[in-house]
Amino acid sequence: MKLMTCPVNGARAISEFAYAGELRAIPDAATASDADWADFVFNRNGVAAVKKEWWCHTPSGVWFIAERDTANDQVLRTYLYESAGDRP
Repeated sequence: MKLMTCPVNGARAISEFAYAGELRAIPDAATASDADWADFVFNRNGVAAVKKEWWCHTPSGVWFIAERDTANDQVLRTYLYESAGDRP
């Protein structure tokens, strides 16, 4: 069974989690063009690498960041967004 560690609830079965996309900076609504928004909504970086992603532990509703190597699907670490310090 594959496990992921929730920063609040500890190690749990991966089936308890929902993936919500890569952590990316949201364009500034006051200055972003339509092209900027289209790029944000529709384009993703599909290169295999270590990526910071949004995940949710669905039974508890805890949202957190997972650093995951997409080349081998290995979760390197998980932490709450509030403690990140490295915002997009």
